[in-house]
Amino acid sequence: EVQLVESGGGLVQPGGSLRLSCATSGFTFGNYDMNWVRQAPGKGPEWVSVVNSGGGLIVYADSVKDRFAASRDNIKGTVHLQMNSIKSEDTAMYYCNAVLIQFVGDHGERHEYSGQGTQVTVSS
Repeated sequence: EVQLVESGGGLVQPGGSLRLSCATSGFTFGNYDMNWVRQAPGKGPEWVSVVNSGGGLIVYADSVKDRFAASRDNIKGTVHLQMNSIKSEDTAMYYCNAVLIQFVGDHGERHEYSGQGTQVTVSS
């Protein structure tokens, strides 16, 4: 059974920090790119960051660049999001998301899993 379990969310003051974690099992973690995606109340999903399968490429949305840092541990099957200088607009449910595109012949098959999310609320 595939599982992605996020943790580390909570209530934080503006300017504070949080470290989100995502523990995974049931799939070959090292083959998947790992994303963080968030969804604020009343809004659509917003992609936050991706760490590629090998961990050597990390890309951030402009809205979090220079404030958030994503990382992964391919031995433990975990991914983390260090959130610094948190702003009120960072309030959202944060989800980790695993994506693998496997090419079979001339087409790609997308394999994707997501967790249940962890809530981050920014308030003074």
